[in-house]
Amino acid sequence: MTAVILNLEPMFQLTDDAFSKLCQANPEVKFERTAKGELIVMPPTGGDTGKRNSELTFQLQAWNRKTQLGVTFDSSTLFQLPNGARRSPDAAWIPLERWESLTPEDQETFPPLCPNFVVELRSPSDSLKSLQDKMQEYLDNGTSLGWLLDPKGKQVEIYRPGQQKQVELAPTSLSGETVLPGFVLDLEGIL
Repeated sequence: MTAVILNLEPMFQLTDDAFSKLCQANPEVKFERTAKGELIVMPPTGGDTGKRNSELTFQLQAWNRKTQLGVTFDSSTLFQLPNGARRSPDAAWIPLERWESLTPEDQETFPPLCPNFVVELRSPSDSLKSLQDKMQEYLDNGTSLGWLLDPKGKQVEIYRPGQQKQVELAPTSLSGETVLPGFVLDLEGIL
């Protein structure tokens, strides 16, 4: 099952308020919204992808709990990007001071920021091109480091601002570099 993109423009504009109400009225459905206002209906993941994503999120959260440098998020979190898109990376992280600068309401709803670190984990139903475009969108909106993990291709694409993406074939681990100091993702069971 692949994501479905709906252009609602001919009928009405999907405002921030309307999008929030749609999400609240349909909590069992995962939605995203493009910067152009298109509604993306995301399919649920299968067991293998869910297992991989759980391992990814666990490792990121364990590092963050130890360092207490920021806040981690799972694939259920929707961020309001500066360009107007609403996106849910498979895993994300922001420094603690950015999180604490948000109002309690912004923390409770869809945080109005682009995470400093994002990960997208390609599932069998994901188009590689659409995920690459999403990674570029994160960069364009302020992400400092992004990883696109592709278990099918046994490769990782690393995204950094102002640089060409770096492709690593069958790596066994990834470094969080200066964005996530001391974090090393063990890719066994993920890639």
